[in-house]
Amino acid sequence: MADYKEFKKVLIANRGEIAIRVARACRKMGIESVTVYSEADRNALHVRYADEAYFIGPSPAAESYLKIDKIIEVALKSGCDAIHPGYGFLAENSEFVKACEANNLTFIGPNTESMYILGDKTRARQRMIEAKVPVVPGMKDPVKDLDDALNRAREITYPIMFKASAGGGGKGMRLIHSEDEFKEVYDLAKGEALNAFGDDRMYIEKAIVNPRHVEVQIARDKHGNAIHLYERECSIQRRHQKVVEESPSVAINDEVRHKMGDAAIKAVTAANYDSVGTVEFLVDKDMNFYFLEVNTRLQVEHPVTEMVTGIDIVKMQIEIAEGKPLSYKQEDVKQVGHAIECRVYAEDPDKNFMPSPGQILGLRLPGGPGVRVDSGVYSRGEVPIYYDPMVAKLIVWDIDRESAIARMKRALSEYIVKGIKTTIPFHQKVLRNEDFIKGNISTDFIDKEVLVKPQPREGSLEVAIAAAAIKEYLREKELKSKLVEFNETCASGSPWKESGRKSAMFGASFGDIYKFST
Repeated sequence: MADYKEFKKVLIANRGEIAIRVARACRKMGIESVTVYSEADRNALHVRYADEAYFIGPSPAAESYLKIDKIIEVALKSGCDAIHPGYGFLAENSEFVKACEANNLTFIGPNTESMYILGDKTRARQRMIEAKVPVVPGMKDPVKDLDDALNRAREITYPIMFKASAGGGGKGMRLIHSEDEFKEVYDLAKGEALNAFGDDRMYIEKAIVNPRHVEVQIARDKHGNAIHLYERECSIQRRHQKVVEESPSVAINDEVRHKMGDAAIKAVTAANYDSVGTVEFLVDKDMNFYFLEVNTRLQVEHPVTEMVTGIDIVKMQIEIAEGKPLSYKQEDVKQVGHAIECRVYAEDPDKNFMPSPGQILGLRLPGGPGVRVDSGVYSRGEVPIYYDPMVAKLIVWDIDRESAIARMKRALSEYIVKGIKTTIPFHQKVLRNEDFIKGNISTDFIDKEVLVKPQPREGSLEVAIAAAAIKEYLREKELKSKLVEFNETCASGSPWKESGRKSAMFGASFGDIYKFST
């Protein structure tokens, strides 16, 4: 067995709740944590939680969190052994991995070979076909031009999905029902992919009608040992972004569950993967499943799996990077009870989910048995305009799905955020929906069931508009009043400090403004 190296200090190249989540795992393992921050995040919670924190640049991510040279410089300056990328930003950037290797820093994630194979959708499809993992019918190579795309679409037959080869998160993705529609969106989709990924290569897949999105959490070490940690149901999506996740999925039975787990292990083994990751599948109404992609990083929704398996996935990821063999065998992994996660965004559901950055004037987190909040904000803290608007993840566990839904409803009713708009009311609406309660969901569930607005009764439109205007006026009036009060309170000086701080700072003065849940 190869030797392994225990990390002493890890830099976390991220922000918000995921930076705190990784720092928690480090503290649990006796590893010192180092975070970085931009101008907008000078007073952010992840800065306060870590053992050390370093300023890396202006607020825009391109000038701070995406600056590879600055992050490497901080890691070397602070004496780190390794870098954890979290998710987003540089988490799947092979150039960042190479920079880590060039500076003798361990990247806590997969090797560059597997990232190269799996980071490109068409290349990954080719490898899965070779490994006999079921894939959605479609192209092996990117389209050459519009004429080539139209010809390929005729062969595959409509409806089709037009997707970015280098992409993810729904960027550039289009569901297309006809040739005329394809001609209209071809350039738009390529332009969006180029803007998001610096790469406008696109390919075509057959669209699976009303699919479920089911993914499998896997872990594979550097010694070839691999396990799956069962599946997560991620069909509740808006603009191809997951907003509610749960485990287990109600879409599959135990036979399919085990087949899907085996296929996921086969997929990562084919790419010589060596970290934790997620293999995503589409599932049709007959429980046939098709490979979609591999996310070569920690997933936003990993807490759902942690709740039903009891396994600390971030700790496992760090141990794999240290070179340790997996501490679990497949027969050790059990799926117990039911977990649900709601992603809470700083967005206004009543205004087409417009971002709602600003200062949080009041915060009350839910608690009680089976409730977990992974959050990166605090009362009187700021939600910046520069980054993803997700402020927290609310996760619950209970003995079965019905009980978990009831617990999530209770937790959402306790969750109060003042000063900004959030998606908490939207999640409450989802959980009240009869089709959601019955498990009758697909990836277009939100558009069909939740965002459909009832037609106003005749004569009621003017009343509704007037009521909305009065409500907005009162909200702004209350906001201004509280801001005045806040400014007066802070006139004598801020309780925050700008240096790195130890965990001892979470004392009485901090506890009265932020409840740090475990």
